Amino acid sequence: MQIKVEEFIGESNQSWQDAVTAAVSEASKTLGNVTGVEVVNFTARVENGKVVGYKADCKVAAVK
Repeated sequence: MQIKVEEFIGESNQSWQDAVTAAVSEASKTLGNVTGVEVVNFTARVENGKVVGYKADCKVAAVK
């Protein structure tokens, strides 16, 4: 069994959890059989003192 790890950035207007879900969803389309995710970093976009966007930098593992 061979494992491939690639980095994806997920984005959401709702939450960091949704941002991670978006990254895993995109990885599943690209890599196929996703088996795990490591969240490397969380960031947010702020406008007028309020968080309006969430980003999750993820390393996603998949079986090849």
